[in-house]
Amino acid sequence: MSDVPNLAVSRRALLVAGAASAVVAAGPADAAEERAPMSDSPPEIPVSLEVNGKQHALLLDTRTTLLDTLREHLHLTGTKKGCDHGQCGACTVIVNGVRINSCLSLAVQHNGDQVTTIEGLGTPDRLHPMQAAFVKHDGYQCGYCTPGQICSAVAVLDEIKRGVPSHVQADLAARPHVTNMELRERMSGNICRCGAYSNIAEAIAEVAGAQA
Repeated sequence: MSDVPNLAVSRRALLVAGAASAVVAAGPADAAEERAPMSDSPPEIPVSLEVNGKQHALLLDTRTTLLDTLREHLHLTGTKKGCDHGQCGACTVIVNGVRINSCLSLAVQHNGDQVTTIEGLGTPDRLHPMQAAFVKHDGYQCGYCTPGQICSAVAVLDEIKRGVPSHVQADLAARPHVTNMELRERMSGNICRCGAYSNIAEAIAEVAGAQA
């Protein structure tokens, strides 16, 4: 019989031995460094916003969206978080007279800006004309998209009044008019999963007619 020892080692034993060697080689200092949590906290900066006519001085993480600022910091939960990717329009608010998707905009970008949310358009006792028209024409079902729809609709009529062109205009230099096709094109970024589009268009058209 040969005096050479049997060196056969199972795959499992080899893996265990290799892992143990790595721990020993790392040493206690390296292991402690791996376990130590990151000490750097997210940077925060002061942000001043005028929301619905009221001034707010906030200290915000630079990564905070305008949507989360409104909902989590100012507790204005009328503005809804839908897709959180700028695809549904539920988070639409009006900033300096222009509608935006607040989920795609960082709060720090709007330092000093004027923000209007659904809460700033009207109250239960004194509805904004667009809010009243949505109620009259049943422009909602579940209501989740409605705040964004109304904010967008208010801004749409202002866009048309200012002569901002749309993709359905044959002549982009011509002044736009309130037509069903024009309203549907401009409101296409606001999704209603309940399908109340016809009623929404009727509500906007009524307000546009009253303003003409």
